[in-house]
Amino acid sequence: MPVYKSKTRNSWYCSFYYTDWTGQRKRKKKEGFASKKDAQTYETTFLMQHEGRCDMTFKTLAKLYLDDCRGRCKPTSFYEKSFLIETKILPYFNSTPVNEIKASAVRFWQNELLSHRDKKGRPYSDTYMKSIHVQLSAIFNYGMRYYDLPSNPAALCGSIGQKKAAAIDFWTIDEFRRFLACVKEDFFRIAFQLLFWTGIRSGELLALSAEHFDFDRGLMHISQNYCRLRGEDLLLAPKTVKSVRTVTLPHFLCRDVKDYVDALAGQKANGERLFDTSRYHLAKALKTGCAAAGVKEIRLHDLRHSHASLLIELGYSPLLIAERLGHEKIETTLQTYSHLYPNKQKDLALHLENLHNSTF
Repeated sequence: MPVYKSKTRNSWYCSFYYTDWTGQRKRKKKEGFASKKDAQTYETTFLMQHEGRCDMTFKTLAKLYLDDCRGRCKPTSFYEKSFLIETKILPYFNSTPVNEIKASAVRFWQNELLSHRDKKGRPYSDTYMKSIHVQLSAIFNYGMRYYDLPSNPAALCGSIGQKKAAAIDFWTIDEFRRFLACVKEDFFRIAFQLLFWTGIRSGELLALSAEHFDFDRGLMHISQNYCRLRGEDLLLAPKTVKSVRTVTLPHFLCRDVKDYVDALAGQKANGERLFDTSRYHLAKALKTGCAAAGVKEIRLHDLRHSHASLLIELGYSPLLIAERLGHEKIETTLQTYSHLYPNKQKDLALHLENLHNSTF
């Protein structure tokens, strides 16, 4: 494939024809390359992308995959995908032709992940390794679907890690009360109470404004999710369709939130976030409170688990819990908290025993 040198610019350029996705033949010209090799590499990569050849490099396929995802994912999801691919996958498979990557190569890559240890000697978590492997498999699946890649080597060698943590942490009411007694600032006290007593996600909490509350009816409307990405505050659609929901508040919590909102009168404009902070600062305050109260340290998301475990202990149905938490499917609730339900088996057996004895 010929490339050319511009005498006036003292740089290289390529000019060639290709067939686009509609079947039309078009001409492509690209200038400004420092070397002949750079111009040739650009032309080769461009043609592989547009001709759907599965002998393109893994880096090229990964870029095509991310370009396709960019308009289909939320900004936060796209950022997470990009980060995992660029830091955990591309360094290993970068320039290898996609159709030359075998299951054995993926297996070696998996072993590197499994043997990784950070400066404190800690391995990657099972859920993190699962997330990385899922991204690699998704790229190969994309190549199979759109670029005639014959097979997915990541699927052939099997996955690593697991989707959900082996166990979830949560607080009892007593632990939460001990923690809350050590949180002095109203800002954080109200935030942590909403997380514990309603089970909303931290992003949903941080998106709340006064307009999301109906204090007369004791209702909280969840319709947005907050995140901070690369220094920019974003208010996005909630995680799933079912995440748009109305949560009924207990009277004490409704009263406390209203007092907090009333105290902010004149300080917050309409629609302005009530909790103008980030997950990082919430997590930092949570850690500080745990240390002060002498309770086990949990994550922000574990306050959501704490709410779910409380509802299970109170005997509420998985369907009602799924609706309150905003789970898309009841299966999500059952899979996440199934290990908590066996605690009710003794009560169930005793109930049946009593029924039997009262009948005969």
